[in-house]
Amino acid sequence: MARHLITSALPYINGIKHLGNMVGSMLPADVYSRYLRQRGHEVLYICATDEHGTPAELAAKEQGVPVDAFCTEAHHQQKAIYDGFSLAFDYFGRSSSPQNHEITQEIARELKANGFIEERAIRQVYSNADGRFLPDRYIIGTCPHCGYDKARGDQCENCTRVLDPTDLIDARSAISGSSDLEIRETKHLFLLQSALAGEVEAWVDERADNWPVLASSIARKWLTEGLHDRAITRDLDWGVPVPADTWPDLAAEGKVFYVWFDAPIEYIGATKEWADQDPANRDWRSWWWKSDANVHYTQFMGKDNVPFHSVMFPATLLGTRAPWKKVDVIKAFNWLNYYGGKFSTSQRRGVFTHDALDILPADYWRYFMMANAPESDDSSFTWEHFTATVNKDLADTLGNFVNRVLSFSRKRFGEEVPAGAEPGEAEAKLGEEIARLLAEYESQMEAIQFRKAAAALRALWSAGNSYLEEKAPWLEIKTNPEGAALTLRTAMNLIHLYAVVSEPFIPTSAKKMREAFSLKDDTALWVTADEARSLTAVPAGTPFTIPPVLFAKLTDEDLESYKERFGGEPAA
Repeated sequence: MARHLITSALPYINGIKHLGNMVGSMLPADVYSRYLRQRGHEVLYICATDEHGTPAELAAKEQGVPVDAFCTEAHHQQKAIYDGFSLAFDYFGRSSSPQNHEITQEIARELKANGFIEERAIRQVYSNADGRFLPDRYIIGTCPHCGYDKARGDQCENCTRVLDPTDLIDARSAISGSSDLEIRETKHLFLLQSALAGEVEAWVDERADNWPVLASSIARKWLTEGLHDRAITRDLDWGVPVPADTWPDLAAEGKVFYVWFDAPIEYIGATKEWADQDPANRDWRSWWWKSDANVHYTQFMGKDNVPFHSVMFPATLLGTRAPWKKVDVIKAFNWLNYYGGKFSTSQRRGVFTHDALDILPADYWRYFMMANAPESDDSSFTWEHFTATVNKDLADTLGNFVNRVLSFSRKRFGEEVPAGAEPGEAEAKLGEEIARLLAEYESQMEAIQFRKAAAALRALWSAGNSYLEEKAPWLEIKTNPEGAALTLRTAMNLIHLYAVVSEPFIPTSAKKMREAFSLKDDTALWVTADEARSLTAVPAGTPFTIPPVLFAKLTDEDLESYKERFGGEPAA
């Protein structure tokens, strides 16, 4: 089987993430990783917290704690939430790790040796009160376009206009609040993307046809507009230091690498963190070094991250002239909005991941988000849509099927799977339908089309309900007990099949369904087409139990309470 390397865009360390962050990177990567593992592939799913950059320093300052302590605590908080969502990372690292520092600095040295990094003098804002140069995000003021008085020196969050620090009205330091600012000359390192543009374009042309249109169109748009040389150092106290053995003057000034330079390298760094935990059995280079022939690499991210992963990171790796593994497929997502407006971490608009887990189990959220993943266009979260999806798909179609089959069988035949008659025409027809729908589900998962895969999974669940309604064992038992027993035995086999194939989407509920049957050596990873047709994995005589309610229906009172707590009106 193939070896699959999977990464999702690193969640930033500053603040708990909202559902839009979850559905745009980590959750689909987890669903896909789980599916590939079930199909027998070797999978390495790597993620990490992105811990450098201006917002981390500012957040630590606001809390009055050292930035490293802030990042450590925030990392643990985020990891606990992702565990709550059942995200099965092989490793969840930190971009502040020694491994990432080491690899980032080595890559920078290689780029310099190959002539793709140069030192340039630029003019930058200096704060006399703080005694330091200020990165763009350390400068705040009034936006000249919309009048928002907390616009940053790189962008106004209110109107989204890209800004230069000198555009701001009444500019001041975000550290001290001082407006005693002046423009001074300083030196920074630049990645010569313009010199690598042809190679990046050729690299994109080789593989972008295998990417979703969203990712390939963004990459090609950036290439068409031309790649510009980019400053890759900043004046910050927290980050990967510029190595003193290569740039002694800049190192002496305390320059660190730009967060968007070192953050993608952390995919490699986190893999080394993982390998260093068990070096006798783990080889990080086998995934990242000279591995093009036997590793298939898929990245998951929101559309705002595509330019960095499709252009800047490949340019960085290409410029080293070393045999680094580069991405094969970029799976990009549009926005998940909240009642037509954007989720916002800073404005606390929308549902945040810790709040989501506070009110409902993870599987409710996992299924809803993937069934409505913003793949082809932006999608919108509303409590009305969420409630309807949970009630119809999870509670009625799947949960009710499991409960009614097991409850009725126990009531009429006891706590073992009944034997009953031999399968007939209805069972043969059902088996063909299940095999067909399973093939559709597999096809969509292989294509990384989550909404279509969720629709195929839902159709599998619905097929069981249709069979049950057609056979009506509650009536059949009055005249044909052996036939009713066959119906229930077949339905129980469907429950087991659902448990196996639903695991990527709803792992906790799938485990409960599977554990309902006392099957010895139940190690099946997947269901073959022949097994889907025969539906005999759970034989007669197998003891079973009835699991607690898998999915509770959400009431009108629940809906109103959620809207009251989180807001439910369309964005103005």
